[in-house]
Amino acid sequence: MDYLNDKLNIVLSNYEEKLNKRFEYLKNEFVAIRAGRVDTRLVERVTVDYFGTLTPIKNLANISCADARTIVINPWDASVLSPMVKALNVANLGTAPVDDGRIIRMVFPQLTEETRKDLVKKVRKIAEESRVGMRNERREAIDQVKKVNNETKLSEDDVKNVEGDIQKMLDDYIGNVDTILAQKEKDIMTI
Repeated sequence: MDYLNDKLNIVLSNYEEKLNKRFEYLKNEFVAIRAGRVDTRLVERVTVDYFGTLTPIKNLANISCADARTIVINPWDASVLSPMVKALNVANLGTAPVDDGRIIRMVFPQLTEETRKDLVKKVRKIAEESRVGMRNERREAIDQVKKVNNETKLSEDDVKNVEGDIQKMLDDYIGNVDTILAQKEKDIMTI
């Protein structure tokens, strides 16, 4: 029986790890969506071709917020300034980077009501995609439990208990998705 529990524990552990990865991905996606104030994390993920290697901007420059709508990027190496501007243009962050020869400034426009509503639709779509992915992970985990059950006949109670644990984990993670979605919507709609 310990052998069976080990197999089921591995299934549950892998399942929880996959749910957690999906949740972390969702949080990172939400960071990239600007609410009222700009956040340096909007540009940190943009990668630049630096001597043949794609490198995140955060590894090549100091990034700061000059005010609620302006991000300032101060590269440590002046030779990367031009490729950085190109990468920021390609990233399509909602504004064009302005290069003065030493630093890059990105002044983001004030969000309009229509833009805010579009951003809310976007975060809802991303959250729903995350929920669907989590449900798919649940289906795979339940299939794995059934496979373990077929290999080594488990009691019905054991199978139901594990399936209940799988569903509870899913419910908890979806609750977390709903919580951060509500917070992000509030941040976007707050002027």
